Amino acid sequence: KNTKYIATYLIAERSLVRKIMLMRLFFTQLFVSERKQIAVMADEKSTTRISHRLFAINCSETRIIMNDYILITGASRGIGRAIAIKFAKAKYPVIIVSKNNYDDLLNVKKEIEAYGGICHAYKCDVASYDELLNLKKSLESSKIYVSCLINNAGICDFGLFQDLDITTWNNIIATNLSSVFYMSKIFIPDMLHLQRGSIINISSVWGNVGASCEVAYSASKGGVNSLTKALAKELAPSHINVNAVACGAIDTTMNSRLTPEEKADLEEEIPYGRMGTCEEVANLVYNIFNSPDYLTGQIITLDGGWT
Repeated sequence: KNTKYIATYLIAERSLVRKIMLMRLFFTQLFVSERKQIAVMADEKSTTRISHRLFAINCSETRIIMNDYILITGASRGIGRAIAIKFAKAKYPVIIVSKNNYDDLLNVKKEIEAYGGICHAYKCDVASYDELLNLKKSLESSKIYVSCLINNAGICDFGLFQDLDITTWNNIIATNLSSVFYMSKIFIPDMLHLQRGSIINISSVWGNVGASCEVAYSASKGGVNSLTKALAKELAPSHINVNAVACGAIDTTMNSRLTPEEKADLEEEIPYGRMGTCEEVANLVYNIFNSPDYLTGQIITLDGGWT
């Protein structure tokens, strides 16, 4: 199955360098099924078996390898959908996750596969540690590793602090903040195994400056920003980068509550004169993923000069 996927990419790939990398990976997958078998072969004196081991070493240094995936939460629509499609178009295998709108999630999967991309879709509540453990078990059964985790799933609530009930507070904190902890804790071992990795958290400018009538959301995103900085320091020695994108006003379903008048007033406050797009966020996330390894622990604001 893996050789079939690699052959598909090999035909579509235009870059000579990547073609060579994929050819090496093709022959590795063709002759060797497990890294343990490579280690056994290395003990042999056979030049053929030693060459297989060299193929595996070269492939492990390539960012695009089979069973080495980008995982995006909240990917059924909006920013998550745009990020998934951006990576898929660049020929990265992706895993897309969403709690709601499962039909939309499957449509994203179909769209990615129409590009010739590899995509796995899972319905999962990122606020539930048990559900995420089940997701990890499912991926492990398919021998899938996650080298890049993009924590995008999020919810908000607009209203006075005095009207904020305990259930809503807990739901927002669990979905926006606890989920980042859960996902990171579960998938960091994959990155340690691969000896590299990237975690990119989708945050908000309200995590930097706070927003009236959005106390719970602001608190959750402020927590994400602090978690990002602290975790980056802890994981840097392991060559795992942790960064966040603090989004300003982005034209998503989350902001659909705004009336045309409110949207116009908001855009007047933004120096760039408009709301951002999901595709702009996706482009920034992709650039962070491909940035120099020395970039870590950063909260990068994308808000058109608003804050």
